[in-house]
Amino acid sequence: MEFNEYELQRLFGHEAAEDEDPERLRQYYFKNKTYSQVVNDLPLRILVGHKGIGKSALFQVAIDEESSKNRLTLLIKPDDILGIAEDATDFLKLIRDWKAGINEIIARKALTSFGLLYEGWRGKLNQYGGAALDFLSSTLKAENTVNLSASKQAVLKDFLCHNKISVYIDDLDRGWEGRKSDIQRISALLNAIRDISTENRGIYFRISLRSDVYYLARTSDESTDKTESSVIWHTWSNYEILVLLVKRIESYFGRDVDEEELLKKHQWDIFGYLNEIIEERFTGKGHWNNAPMYRVLMSLIRKRPRDLVKLLTLAGREANRLDATIISTNHLEAVFEEYSQGRLQDTFNEYRSEFPQIEKLILGMRPSKIQRKASQGYVYSTDELLKKIRAIEEQGKYKWANGNTADTKELAAFLYKINFITARKKVANGIDRKYFEENRYLSNKFTEFGYDWEVHPAYRWALQPDEPLAIFNELELSSVE
Repeated sequence: MEFNEYELQRLFGHEAAEDEDPERLRQYYFKNKTYSQVVNDLPLRILVGHKGIGKSALFQVAIDEESSKNRLTLLIKPDDILGIAEDATDFLKLIRDWKAGINEIIARKALTSFGLLYEGWRGKLNQYGGAALDFLSSTLKAENTVNLSASKQAVLKDFLCHNKISVYIDDLDRGWEGRKSDIQRISALLNAIRDISTENRGIYFRISLRSDVYYLARTSDESTDKTESSVIWHTWSNYEILVLLVKRIESYFGRDVDEEELLKKHQWDIFGYLNEIIEERFTGKGHWNNAPMYRVLMSLIRKRPRDLVKLLTLAGREANRLDATIISTNHLEAVFEEYSQGRLQDTFNEYRSEFPQIEKLILGMRPSKIQRKASQGYVYSTDELLKKIRAIEEQGKYKWANGNTADTKELAAFLYKINFITARKKVANGIDRKYFEENRYLSNKFTEFGYDWEVHPAYRWALQPDEPLAIFNELELSSVE
């Protein structure tokens, strides 16, 4: 295997789905249960998840799949909504402006897709009260479409027969700063889309939101409780991510795999598919010595596919630098610190809008000299964790973006919510690590449920770069799922 930049991207995939080659994305994409929860004929689906969880990838695949079935499918990006509802301060006016703006974008994009955009179309749209579906149905029946390609004719025929449009709204967190005006615009948008989908039976909205963006909108506007039943949390198990990796590599070599069959196998059997790329066992120090490599990889990612792409791409570059033809333990060890620093910076960037002092809080979680000497500092009982946070608070109180003071338990809940700490319990085959359950995401309450707490392994090298060997000696690998 030659791990140059081109082959690495073809092998592991692009970290940003919108920049991936569509054909390659279709080859390796693995549909977990979230996909069918989002892609269906329900009027509104709001896909919520952490950065790097795969929201854009799901949308890209869904758009391609629906288009192949001749469904009229539209994608709305941040550039399309630039200028809509930016000046209004009254919430009801914001909703009205969003409704008018979204209906206009749908009408314009649909007409453009058929090459039928004409002068004066906005005036005709207004004659239909701004209702895009009725306007398009009437307009497209009357227009001359003889010059359309066969594929466009098929889409038009399906639309005129069923009056259905799938509208995807993605990447709205671009430029997000968490200001009051940002939160109000997102809340108004959610209300507007709900109204449009109710008034236009046949328009199916799928909108993606980063978890911190949804959290601020949901907790700042009580009207968003009306859309709560439409929220789908995008989550992965480590087992599914391993299957995802196998599918990417097998499809790279041109081999077909049945993901349903893979899901029935043991993780060790699944990892056997990767022998051409990665050595089977980790040959390093401490708890990791001779451990199956899949357990090392799964322990270091935060249940986000992008984490695995980042880690293996970095290791592949190191292998390429050393002219190696397989990724081995020494390549991974060489990039752990860089990988860890990247995940720490990602976390700062993702949650700073919700909690401006996040960097100070997380860096305050570094183990003290006494803790390091005693090989402690990353695993805490509940009392020890709260004591650690109280010690950090002695340097000054912490405030949320809305100005409210955060108490000790709220800070602990926040660290759990953003996956900086995980709940942990020792079991027979390793450490059972529990992530924050999404159905409790809206709560700032810190609840004791019989587990200890642990700083996620992905952050250890960034917090303790001067003692990497100590990390291998102290860090226990995750149990097999």
